[in-house]
Amino acid sequence: MNIDTILDQIFLLPEQSKSVLKNLISKVEFPKDSIIIKAGKVEKTIYFIKKGIVRAFVPQENQDLTFWFGKEGAVVLPMKSYVDNNQNYENIQLLEDCILYQLKIDDLRQLFETDINIANWGRKLAEKELVKTEELFISRQFKTASQRYEELLTKQTEIIQRVQLGYIASYLGITQVSLSRIRSEI
Repeated sequence: MNIDTILDQIFLLPEQSKSVLKNLISKVEFPKDSIIIKAGKVEKTIYFIKKGIVRAFVPQENQDLTFWFGKEGAVVLPMKSYVDNNQNYENIQLLEDCILYQLKIDDLRQLFETDINIANWGRKLAEKELVKTEELFISRQFKTASQRYEELLTKQTEIIQRVQLGYIASYLGITQVSLSRIRSEI
């Protein structure tokens, strides 16, 4: 997925503003299993996924808790660092070799001061991430593991095909054995 498409799905910018923003974005590649965002650290970079898939997780005593998957077109946004320059609580791990676009948060903040269109783009980015977080919270609180799995099947079929079952089970908050049972029932 190209950077123009990713930026446009957040908020349509005038060409001049988009050009200024794109000049601060660079393409990077990381191998599978890299951790590009680390819990307990103030992160300085936002990523946009050109190619590949990632997971967000919080380390737990017995097993990591996966709470989000991102694929092509998704934004990898360390929200606490982005909003108030605080330490993150999550890790972001690459589940495939990935090609990403990166943007330094400080560079983006400077543009917020000089370009109202980019400031609005940044606000829309935060709003979309907030809605995504709210949807995840509601799903986790009010839906069964079977319902969440069916939702993955219908809304994010690629996740089922590209992510190992252990991570999917963690995302659903169940064991792999329970996931196998759910899969056999569907």
